Amino acid sequence: MHSNEVIATPTERRTRTVALIGNPNSGKSSTFNRLTGLRQKVGNFPGVTVERKTGKARLGRLDINYIDFPGAYSLYPTSQDERIVAQSLLNPADSNYPDAVLYVADATRLDKHLLLFTQLYDLGLPLILVLNMADQAEREGLSVDINYLGRELRAPVVMVSSRTGQGFDRLEQALSDLLARPEAYQAPRLLYEFSPQEEAFLAALRPVISAKNNYHLLLLGHHGGWLPHLDAEAQRQIRQARLATGYHSLRGQVDETLTRYDLFTPMVHKAQKVKGKRSTITERLDSILTNQVLGPFIFLLLMLLVFQAIYAWAALPMDAIEGFFALTGEAARTYLPGGWLTDLFVDGILAGLGGILVFAPQIAILFFLIGILEEIGYMARAAFMFDGLMQRFGLNGRSLVSLISGHACAIPAIMSTRTIADWRERLLTILVTPMTGCSARIPVYTILIGFAVADQTVLGVFNLQGLAFMGLYLLGIVGALLSALLFKLILKSRERSFLMLEMPDYRSPVWRNIWLNVYEKVKTFVFEAGKVIIVISIILWVLSTFGPGQRMEQAEELVRTEAAAQNLDESTTEALVASTQLEESYAGHIGRFIEPAIRPLGYDWKIGIALLTSFAAREVFVGTMATIYSLGDTDDEFRIRARLAAERNPVTGEPVYNPATAWSLLIFYVFALMCMSTLAVTKRETNSWKWPIVQFVFMTGIAYVAAFGVYQWLS
Repeated sequence: MHSNEVIATPTERRTRTVALIGNPNSGKSSTFNRLTGLRQKVGNFPGVTVERKTGKARLGRLDINYIDFPGAYSLYPTSQDERIVAQSLLNPADSNYPDAVLYVADATRLDKHLLLFTQLYDLGLPLILVLNMADQAEREGLSVDINYLGRELRAPVVMVSSRTGQGFDRLEQALSDLLARPEAYQAPRLLYEFSPQEEAFLAALRPVISAKNNYHLLLLGHHGGWLPHLDAEAQRQIRQARLATGYHSLRGQVDETLTRYDLFTPMVHKAQKVKGKRSTITERLDSILTNQVLGPFIFLLLMLLVFQAIYAWAALPMDAIEGFFALTGEAARTYLPGGWLTDLFVDGILAGLGGILVFAPQIAILFFLIGILEEIGYMARAAFMFDGLMQRFGLNGRSLVSLISGHACAIPAIMSTRTIADWRERLLTILVTPMTGCSARIPVYTILIGFAVADQTVLGVFNLQGLAFMGLYLLGIVGALLSALLFKLILKSRERSFLMLEMPDYRSPVWRNIWLNVYEKVKTFVFEAGKVIIVISIILWVLSTFGPGQRMEQAEELVRTEAAAQNLDESTTEALVASTQLEESYAGHIGRFIEPAIRPLGYDWKIGIALLTSFAAREVFVGTMATIYSLGDTDDEFRIRARLAAERNPVTGEPVYNPATAWSLLIFYVFALMCMSTLAVTKRETNSWKWPIVQFVFMTGIAYVAAFGVYQWLS
């Protein structure tokens, strides 16, 4: 936002809270981005997981704290997002209660966007009607008489374009005037006229419930059963008033909504003028993109391209990040004095930082591509097409994007669930998305499938190992959907889910919004989830670096003596030392401790250590196996596979990695949640440790039972 000429001293400066409110797809967030730029902060509304975006700006003598509220259609909520809007605006003591409201509406769809505006007006909030997408309206030959509309709606009306910046100077001036004299912009009388039934209900409420005005009182009467700022006595009084007057809340909400549409629809028709025929490109595209047959096929093709792009485009920057941290680690070992502090810095802190930043390219690419699809208006169509199918499993049409994105990486996929309004559907999507099979499983599958399936071709085309590979991913998808169905039965919700969305016109993306969204998501992951990842990395380093007593030192001395006697080279000696020290570390002791529990799955203590370290990240399994078997080179797939094939059970003499054990491990890795980064992001997105723990216990339990069944069946 541009500052006015007058600069206030710190003592003269005052802070005002301005809310941006509007329907989904109105360009509200684009307007927020235009006003605040990078001066934004993302968090959650108190007590819930609904995202709260705030931004700072200067306006003359005032500091403005903008709050971008979730998109809402009405003060009669049908989702958690809309509840946040209602409870914040119905409680003047709420920390998010605004001094003024910028109500953002799509100028090209004004007849659908004014319901909430008229409710806010009657609530007594000083507000400005911001008609966004002026450039789109001009292209469509649509003009709006803002003077007439302002007189009829009794509020300032400003035409803007958040894409080009058109009209924002006038918006700043209108906001400055409103904040200077807010009392002049409050409703002298309500737009809505109460029915006799509502008048009787209000008369019963007035003696017992305090409110700003009659409409505020009516809304408190409607929502008294769930508004958190009303105490038990107030809720009881509201119930009594409803029973005494026979007032039916749901019927009253429907009647009010229809009455308001009858009020503002003629105003809109009179204010809008169309030159010629409006473009029908949206209708023509929708006839193809939402077709019952072609629509799902096109969507799956687009998601395949998104997945491939994440997998292909992220490879180079991810390799560069890993290479940078590898070189940094080598330099640290070269120039820093030897000892456990250097090891902690390199293997704990640097490794943890690398584990955080290596996911940044995938997160950035996913949200860049999804952001483009959102901006052009396609994602609303995708949610509409698949909502019916997803609802059967307790999910949402938007859940499909997360489930498919999870094949690349569960971390950005979980973060993408923020587009799901209903709290239960979003939570279910977060809980089951890690089952879909991320790219980190590929190294594990590649190593183990060779022990489970013969390298043969069937029907002259299909490789059995390739089919098994695909089957593991399909198994993960089926497991995710069935798990969602189970959670749907367990996690009850008082809310009934509705997919309420407006199909926006197709339009070119606002690149400013996309880049800001990518920046915000990457920053949030690095600074929020990263804190947890660093801590867990250090804990894992401690477990694998230290052991009880002097056992690790004694084991190292013994190995070096034997290596010298056998005249082994330095690299082989160091690999043997690392293997023996790992066995004698706390991690090794934990591996031996858990061996009785994992023996029924076909695993020995060495596999137990690999399972333990895999909870840092699944792909760590391969490196751990290389360390345990003293291979030194953790990237040589063929050496690792050959060494595993040679491993024998010391009691029976049978191969450890037989088909039964290999299939057991593969099934375990399909279902187990072995990624601390995923747990950290789940904690970040749910604002609680409860759900990461539930997610971990549930998925690990399924993995154990499934692997046990497979091993016992094949043994």
